[in-house]
Amino acid sequence: MSAPSTTPRAAATNSRDDSSSASLTPSRDLEPSVWSQLEPLLPQVSKPIQYVGGELGAVTKDWAAATVRWALMYPDAYEVGLPNQGVQILYEVLNELPDTLAERTYAVWPDLETLMRTHGVPQFTVDAHRAVRDFDVFGISFSTELGYTNMLTAIDLAGIPMLAADRTDADPVILAGGHAAFNPEPIADFIDAAVLGDGEEAVLEITGIVREWKAEGSPGGRDELLLRLARTESVYVPRFYDVDYLPDGRIQRVVPNRADVPFRVHKRTTMDLDAWPYPKKPLVPLAETVHERYAVEIFRGCTRGCRFCQAGMITRPVRERSITTVAQMVREGLEFSGFNEVGLLSLSSADHSEIGDMCSGLAEQYAGTNVSLSLPSTRVDAFNIDLAQELSRNGRRTGLTFAPEGGSERIRKVINKMVTKEDLIRTVVTAYTNGWRQVKLYFMCGLPTETDEDVLEIAEMAHEVIRAGRAATGSKDIRCTVSIGGFVPKPHTPFQWAAMDRPEVIDHRLKILKQAINSDRSLGRAIGYRYHDGEPSLIEGLLSRGDRRVGSVIRKVWENGGRFDGWSEHFSYQRWVDAAAETLPAFGVDLDWYTTRQREELEVLPWDHLDSGLDKDWLWQDWQDSFSEFEQDDCRWTPCFDCGVCPSMDTEIQIGPTGKKLLPLTPLGGNGMRVPAGGGVHVPAGGGVQVSAGDHPA
Repeated sequence: MSAPSTTPRAAATNSRDDSSSASLTPSRDLEPSVWSQLEPLLPQVSKPIQYVGGELGAVTKDWAAATVRWALMYPDAYEVGLPNQGVQILYEVLNELPDTLAERTYAVWPDLETLMRTHGVPQFTVDAHRAVRDFDVFGISFSTELGYTNMLTAIDLAGIPMLAADRTDADPVILAGGHAAFNPEPIADFIDAAVLGDGEEAVLEITGIVREWKAEGSPGGRDELLLRLARTESVYVPRFYDVDYLPDGRIQRVVPNRADVPFRVHKRTTMDLDAWPYPKKPLVPLAETVHERYAVEIFRGCTRGCRFCQAGMITRPVRERSITTVAQMVREGLEFSGFNEVGLLSLSSADHSEIGDMCSGLAEQYAGTNVSLSLPSTRVDAFNIDLAQELSRNGRRTGLTFAPEGGSERIRKVINKMVTKEDLIRTVVTAYTNGWRQVKLYFMCGLPTETDEDVLEIAEMAHEVIRAGRAATGSKDIRCTVSIGGFVPKPHTPFQWAAMDRPEVIDHRLKILKQAINSDRSLGRAIGYRYHDGEPSLIEGLLSRGDRRVGSVIRKVWENGGRFDGWSEHFSYQRWVDAAAETLPAFGVDLDWYTTRQREELEVLPWDHLDSGLDKDWLWQDWQDSFSEFEQDDCRWTPCFDCGVCPSMDTEIQIGPTGKKLLPLTPLGGNGMRVPAGGGVHVPAGGGVQVSAGDHPA
């Protein structure tokens, strides 16, 4: 479906006084709801309930009483976006401010998009169905770059000018965040600003800046507001930076175009997770979503040092949430939501220094109930029989996924995934003997230096898993699923310089792997096989390491009907290839230049002016170490190896143990909270969870 040349701007403005160009605030005597326009369309679309709002945990505040108004978006469908932990946290943090209002919006499916364009209905929030264009800030959280086209749809439906340069004081500030915002250059033309890193404290600072600017009468208009944001040195405003290119297409430099903005923009790091026990009131969906559980982030950051892993690199250092705060969050979250599953989230949850006591304490507390525990991210070498027993104590066994990532021991050394085949077999057998009948094994294809032989060892490993499981349990009723994802080099990782394999190479390896798995029919029938072919990965690679010139490709794809590119049924590889071929030659580059080309040490990378805290020389050395298959230790348990994060960010690794045990909670006290035996968590008069000194991670 091609995008129309006109947008529903008139509909977006009929609840707004556009004559007031000096302020982002619409007239207070106007009600910005578009529900009366939207409601008649809902019977004509699939899953209309996803657009209705009113979920348990949702907040609708008085528009006129709010000074600063945020629209928060996860750029995917409701079923994917609602459970997103980051958006839920920011939604709650902002709405706790008495003069601030935050509402949510999600990507609309193409059937509703068509009707909205026909009937002039603008992009709306699901909370009070207000037009997104009426808000002060439109914040978009990107977990993956494949959400960029959905962002363009939302901007266009909202009646906001597509290009940041064309916006006026009457338009909201479009702010990008999330992991994909660590290189926002491909969308620099479309966003006004980006925040790197943790959002809890960042959104409060931004709210304060907007509040003060509006209280002063919006001096200097939009440009002054963006300048105030840029001066924080933790908000990146692309319009204040110019990019120069060399004749061969590489970047020569990225420099500020005015003297009062920083040369480098730094990421935000929230150090004390116990001070931010969110979400306290999780959203309970009305429609089916991909995750329906109460999720608690038990720690943030990872220092395992997997060379492909952007999330682990950019979220350093490790910061643990104390065992007592986790207990209180679980209790209150379950009581509020009614969920019957608790997800203990992190990049590698079994690495929490008190994971054993945490799981045993929670299992004891909820023994005899229908509440189950899950560790969505579990390292092969951190899972043991005690953990298995606690996770299955009440008889419900949620899925177990282990991620060896590479098929051969050689490739696992290259990527610094320090797991042996023996580790994997022992771990999976532990799961099988404790009642699990199916596990999922996740691998990647297309890793640097990878060969066909490395990939074929995945089949051998899967066969050994089934043999060992059958031998240990005496049963043939066990299965494993092999899931293969394509490797994508990411910014701020040692592999940011790596060349990608072409899709036909990836697809060849996936084909011979499937043949190898099925070569033994007795074992093969017990092994499921799921994979992502090489084409989406190549496009994700274009977007993850692209510069501002890639924005022309994104826009062309969107104009040609690109929507929901993260969904295989909507993704069109040919559409991206054609768009790249049409737009990039004008800049002297092409799709291969961005994807299958290996970068050189001294090349200026598009994100070099955006500081994740990692030292670029250290990343380069770790990239070189991968070729010699050198394994880098986890700095939580070994001396510092100078990645640069702690000194440059003025932070430190925070790990336990705290010395506390998670005991069953005592009856409700006078303040309405249960208190773990031995104390620990208490609520001060002003609210919020605090942890006494003895409970805080060292």
